[in-house]
Amino acid sequence: MNTPESMKAELAAWNDGAGIDLESWISCEGRFSLAVGYASIFWPAFTLIEGYILPQGVSEGSLHSWEQNGRSRQSIEWVMNHVHIADIHPRNCGDISIDKLLVIGNVLKEIYEAKLQWQFPDRPCSVELFIPDDPDDLTEYQLSFWQKCHEAPE
Repeated sequence: MNTPESMKAELAAWNDGAGIDLESWISCEGRFSLAVGYASIFWPAFTLIEGYILPQGVSEGSLHSWEQNGRSRQSIEWVMNHVHIADIHPRNCGDISIDKLLVIGNVLKEIYEAKLQWQFPDRPCSVELFIPDDPDDLTEYQLSFWQKCHEAPE
């Protein structure tokens, strides 16, 4: 993985200026409790409800409330599965940056593609990293997915 530009100076300052790589930095700064929390994001639990692939824990009632609005199955899956990358950490997290959101978003996209293919091999999915028109709108970088069978025919 490439280190985001916004982290290079911080990592380079470690070890009296000799620097540190990401994996070693985690062993100095990380916590197991955070690692468990990240595991829930980086390898999420999905379930099948009435032909939808959704996060584990979503209720049928919640699903039905979206269906009542006349939305397509694709849009229902998109909204119920979406994750705002910025919401992984508190809103006042001072080190948020475009390059970090893109690294995390692209890694999550690959993870979701692999997880969905592994867990639901008979239900191909499209995974999208949504990048806002205004790249400085850091709260709008989103990841979501839907089943290809729910896509509207062109």
